[in-house]
Amino acid sequence: MAIERTLSIIKPDATRRNLTGQINARFEGIDLRVVAQKRIQLTAEMAGQFYAEHAERAFYLDLCEFMTSGPVVVQVLEGENAILRNREIMGATNPTNAEDGTIRKDFGESVEANSVHGSDSSESAAREISFYFSELEIVG
Repeated sequence: MAIERTLSIIKPDATRRNLTGQINARFEGIDLRVVAQKRIQLTAEMAGQFYAEHAERAFYLDLCEFMTSGPVVVQVLEGENAILRNREIMGATNPTNAEDGTIRKDFGESVEANSVHGSDSSESAAREISFYFSELEIVG
């Protein structure tokens, strides 16, 4: 199995409710290590750039507004098949459809306020990680 890195974002709904530690315990419980982490307040410009691939979609402006509504925790997770394993522990985008025991089922409030974001492929992981972190900030 391949050691991979993936970007994880703990969203404003989760940071507002002090869930960072509980969410990170889920990652660590499946042997994903946090190798870089910072708490930041996204600006409208940052959110717009990060979610640019969705610019033509109806939810884009609401997504950017939500992601700038409070602090987020951006982090790099590392481990065997980290991208897939992170997506499994996050659960379905809509918390109502997520499996029991997943982060979104347990903590998500809505499709938008679903507590976490994770990269969906190795290509997006590389792009997303480099958006928030330099190689010097990632300590494995």
